Amino acid sequence: MFRVTQEIEFCYGHRLLNYDGKCKHLHGHNGKAVIVLEADTLDYRGMLVDFSDIKKQIAGWIDSNLDHRMILNTADPVKDYLQQQGEPLFLIDSNPTAENIAKLIYDFAISQKLPVSEVSLWETFKSYATYRA
Repeated sequence: MFRVTQEIEFCYGHRLLNYDGKCKHLHGHNGKAVIVLEADTLDYRGMLVDFSDIKKQIAGWIDSNLDHRMILNTADPVKDYLQQQGEPLFLIDSNPTAENIAKLIYDFAISQKLPVSEVSLWETFKSYATYRA
């Protein structure tokens, strides 16, 4: 089994609904997504996936959709006000926890036909969540 890993840093904001703690308030993170791809074989170049292709596909999507945006649940009542103010949002149907953001990135990588095995999202230097199918 071959494995390649790429780290992608980005900044995002969020808040958690139905949560009784600091994260129920709007706040931000300097996050890092760690994307792990695996396959039994290599391509004609001797690569699982070229790192520049991972960067182009996944980092490009993160940069366009998640970086410097508020990631909010579609039911969050603050979204309407933020949209009226022209704030960049990314809305999801689930609570924007580290676990769900990791799955969001995983699902995007799968949609690009990349052999992703897992995605971890580091919210802080000490805390991360991982999603794998």
